[in-house]
Amino acid sequence: MGLNVWEVIDAAATKPYGFMKFSPGPGLGGHCIPIDPFYLTWKAREYDLATRFIELAGEINTQMPRHVHGLVMRALNRQRKALNGATVLLLGVAYKPDVNDYRESPAFRVIELLEADGAYVVACDPHVAEFETHDGQRYRTTPLSDELLAAADCVVIITNHSAFDYAHIVAQAQAVVDTRNATRNLSVGREKIELL
Repeated sequence: MGLNVWEVIDAAATKPYGFMKFSPGPGLGGHCIPIDPFYLTWKAREYDLATRFIELAGEINTQMPRHVHGLVMRALNRQRKALNGATVLLLGVAYKPDVNDYRESPAFRVIELLEADGAYVVACDPHVAEFETHDGQRYRTTPLSDELLAAADCVVIITNHSAFDYAHIVAQAQAVVDTRNATRNLSVGREKIELL
């Protein structure tokens, strides 16, 4: 429908009561949310209870890294570039802002999908120096620099750390996929931004 999900959430927040804001992102991470609801689903089956909303939410959240992959391809296509051979800079591997915890981070699946299609992925996270993905692959993060931003065909905001200067990032980047609405207040460079 061409709707901006972030504007829809803002509109829903104008309701005077009964509203609790939940923001979309590149997928779930952390030690509890990706796991605990499925334990409840498993336990509920012992009592012959259906937990359809939990299962549906799990399916949608599991597919979000694929959606991010598609947004990266769209951002590259606008530049007439292929994903195969592109340099993709991921900003943030922690599962939430301003922490060094990357357990079950959605960045892992995004990296896996991008690399499977031939992209060269560089990760930058001011809170995480190195990390290991589910399949045992080890990565080191790289400090953010203007040279790194200029070399990237696409920058993907996975974690909206407060240490990142989003106006500067957008100004330097060729294309930005913003999965956290971190660029919401920017007016310059909007044509470079692909929102979740």
